[in-house]
Order: sequence, then structure tokens, then C-alpha cells
Amino acid sequence: MAEFADRVVLVTGASGNLGRALAQAFYEAGASLVLGDRRPDELSTLLPELIADKGRVLWHPVDLTQPESARALVSAAVDRFGRIDAVANSVGGFRSMPVDHAESLEMWDFVMNLNARTALILSQAVVPVMRQQGHGAIVHTSARAAHSGGKNIAAYSAAKAAVIRLVESLAAELKDEGITVNCVLPGTIDTPENRAERPNADFSKWVSPEQMARVFLFLCSDAARAITGAAIPVYGRS
Repeated sequence: MAEFADRVVLVTGASGNLGRALAQAFYEAGASLVLGDRRPDELSTLLPELIADKGRVLWHPVDLTQPESARALVSAAVDRFGRIDAVANSVGGFRSMPVDHAESLEMWDFVMNLNARTALILSQAVVPVMRQQGHGAIVHTSARAAHSGGKNIAAYSAAKAAVIRLVESLAAELKDEGITVNCVLPGTIDTPENRAERPNADFSKWVSPEQMARVFLFLCSDAARAITGAAIPVYGRS
């Protein structure tokens, strides 16, 4: 499979469970990769084959809560490959806390920054490059919790809902410039951390990172050029 053989794909959160699956999937599809992560030194252990391919893979440190760091990542990508055709953003995270907890405001800020602020900052950094090219695909990660609140997940639910609204707004702004913007909504992803937290669950109902990655590939492909502003549910049977 070489669908992305002539494409440059930026994968963020590359050391995470989903990020690694994204990097591997796009690499196997022939893409040149830019891997951004807060822990780039871990990538040589986690993705040794990819990191060893100096011709097709660039890794770069990034903290997506900081605009200057995101701009540096994008600049490094353009300096190396000349363009960015697609962005697969897996950065985000879950925290649980009651709204009336003493530290709820600090947790609210942390979760909003980790999920929504990062998506905005990354978009702001990469859109000018895609505008100049006249094409591009951006795919962010939201979550099923974006559709409704629940016990102890106010911050997470609100942050992931903000990602959807951001995607919809960006899609409306960019639809006439050849740039699509979408997001993927996983249910429970089958990761070692989730298995440890819920050891009695039926893991077969969860979505694997590899299954998630295939949805990202589709949304970044030519087959999805008519799709923008979408929030795609990927729940498996959970």
C-alpha cells in the first residue's frame, strides 16, 4: 500500500498508544513522517524502525500548549520536506474529578489546555502552510464524552466538545481553500492503561489504536476530500 507515498504527514503525540499506531499506519502507507512529541527521546525505543529511516522520518520535540513550540515543529517539517499534506493529532488526555472538588478549577484548566488549547494551537501553526499549498487535511481527536456530560468528567466532556466546535468552525473557514478539518471520536481505546484500570471489562468491545488509525488514514486520503467539519464516532462495540 502506497496511498501516501507522495505525502508528508505530521503526527503529534507520537509516543502515545494512538500516536504510535498512527505513525506506523502512515509509514506503512508510504508517507514521509514528521513525529512530534513531548518525549521525543522515547521514540527510538518505541518506534525503532521508523526513527532509523532518516530519509522519510523526522522527529522533533513539541509542547502543543505553547504556540512557539508548535510553530517550531511546523517550521522544522517544512524545512525538511517542503510541505505538510496532513496532520493527525492524537494529543489529549483524560482526568476525572468532581466539579465541587477543591482543585477542580486547576483541573479544568489543565484538561482544557491539554485537549482543546493544543488542537487550536496546532491548527493555527499549520493552517498558513496549507493555505500557501492550497490543500491539506487536519484530523483532531475528540471523544464520545463530547456528546454528553457525566459524573466526574465535566472538564473532559467540555474540552472534547470544544474540539468538535473548533473543527466545525475551522472547516467552515477553510472549505473553499482546499483544506479539510475533521475529528475522530473514540469510545474506549484498548490500551494497557485502560485494561489496568478496568480489568473486568470485555476488551473485545473496545477499539484498538490500529482501528482508530485506519479512520485517520481515510480522513487524510483523497477518498475523503468531500468530508469536512465531521465528528466521526469510532466506538467499536463499547
